[in-house]
Amino acid sequence: MSESPGMQHWDFIIIGAGSAGCVLANRLSADSRCKVLVLEAGGTDQRPSVRVPIGYALTYRDPAVNWMYQTQPEPALGGRSSYWPRGKVLGGSSSINAMAYVRGLPSDYEHWRNMGNLGWGWADVLPFFKRSEDHAAGGSDYHGSDGELSVSDIANQVHPLCRQFLRAANSLGFPYTSDFNGPRMEGVGIYQVNTRGGWRESSASAFLRPAMRRGNLSLFTDSLATRLLLQGRRVVGVEYLRGGKLQQAAAGGEVLLCGGAINSPQLLQLSGIGDAASLQTLGITVVQHAPLVGRGLQDHLHVTHAYRATVPTLNDDLYPFGAKVRAAVRYLLRRDGPLSMSVNQAGGFVRSEPAQDQANMQLYFNPASYSSKAPERRRTMNTDPFPGFSMSVHACRPSSRGSIAIASADAWAAPLIRPNYLSTEKDVLEALAGARLLRALAAASPLRDIIHSEILPGPGAVSDDDLLQDFRQRADTIFHPVGTCAMGPSPEHAVVDSRLRVYGITGLRVIDASVFPCITSGNTNAPTIMVAEKGAQMVLQDAAGRQPASTSTRQS
Repeated sequence: MSESPGMQHWDFIIIGAGSAGCVLANRLSADSRCKVLVLEAGGTDQRPSVRVPIGYALTYRDPAVNWMYQTQPEPALGGRSSYWPRGKVLGGSSSINAMAYVRGLPSDYEHWRNMGNLGWGWADVLPFFKRSEDHAAGGSDYHGSDGELSVSDIANQVHPLCRQFLRAANSLGFPYTSDFNGPRMEGVGIYQVNTRGGWRESSASAFLRPAMRRGNLSLFTDSLATRLLLQGRRVVGVEYLRGGKLQQAAAGGEVLLCGGAINSPQLLQLSGIGDAASLQTLGITVVQHAPLVGRGLQDHLHVTHAYRATVPTLNDDLYPFGAKVRAAVRYLLRRDGPLSMSVNQAGGFVRSEPAQDQANMQLYFNPASYSSKAPERRRTMNTDPFPGFSMSVHACRPSSRGSIAIASADAWAAPLIRPNYLSTEKDVLEALAGARLLRALAAASPLRDIIHSEILPGPGAVSDDDLLQDFRQRADTIFHPVGTCAMGPSPEHAVVDSRLRVYGITGLRVIDASVFPCITSGNTNAPTIMVAEKGAQMVLQDAAGRQPASTSTRQS
């Protein structure tokens, strides 16, 4: 790399100020000897739509904070394209998500370790989950209280209809759990959320903003990384577009790629690290033939059933203009009420049938419904004009794998996203099992006692074939893409090693959800923050020339 005039030098350059990048910025800059630069393609998170919890409905299609990706047409979904919102803002997708704090099941991480990723079993990762946490219940064997990330318990604030859902689930044999992240994760209950004092707690508000007071941390927003700068097979800096000008920054230590499951493989491919034949077709010089970059994409595919109710629901609090005003005034005065929470308030992890050896379905209960709106208008405050509620389900561990591939050498061009949903028999059978499960819940008292009618899929969907056809017609992402730069024990099977270093390249790590070797059972934001905590420790250990302490590989 020949240095451009005025090029600045840093110890570490972090690409992406999202869920993972903000954690790294905080942890690395805590060492005053480290000079840290964070590049973020988006802008500020100081917007009401980001900071007010229910405002995520407004960010759903806002290009100011959202990449607004579309997948390629999916054969298993009738040729439909799936809309994939991803955060393009400080905090990344943690600034536009539904705020649920869910780690997943311990078996998820035991599986990671058993795939050859030593140091990533449940006993290894639990301390890193705890390190981040400022949990409402205080510290315990399962939770931390000294961390930056607020985890709130909203059990006493959720809509009363949630209790009907919980009792119906209990009647089917699903136990109640007070903490999905505690000693018994399986069961139904109320989701814990990332809020603080009625405001959204994103990775930016929790980790980045406090660290910005440090003189050794610099943040460049509206700065799109266009390629990695290499000398041979060593990454020595980043080229980025800022203010309409291409600029360069040099890294004396490492470049840490935190773009997420879509943008991380995209930047690797733009930089010549990927499948050689595909890159050459686009005129990109190949630095490292790494065909697994962008492969291994996994996501949770969910379906929602909607119901008209005979009792008041959240629709009554959000649809009428007067109700909107009352909710807004309540929030302004007290920072509570429906605007202070996500709408997916209850749910759980359950087995679709007793023969399952562990929970294989995640449930969401929403005391509101949006069935009368066109798909692009869903997930807004414009609920149905009548009382209604909805329930959603997705299989915890889908086996289908898709891909991310650049279609152009232009860094602004969206990559080709191919989820490859329902491409295995297991996933098709679980899609049907999930739809049956929602029907069973709706038929269980006391939920059945408050249902006026099923709106979606509706009474016309009777047989298993009907339910599966409805799933194919309406199922969509629940925004959990992972695995496109997967971690593994060898370059033949993975993109990064267990210390998150890119195989065949020095000076470069990927630290975000793209390194998940398999998708976790539930929401992916908390596991991404955990990966960043663990990755930050690895970076600092290696920078200090220390070898890590022996990692635990015991069974939990």
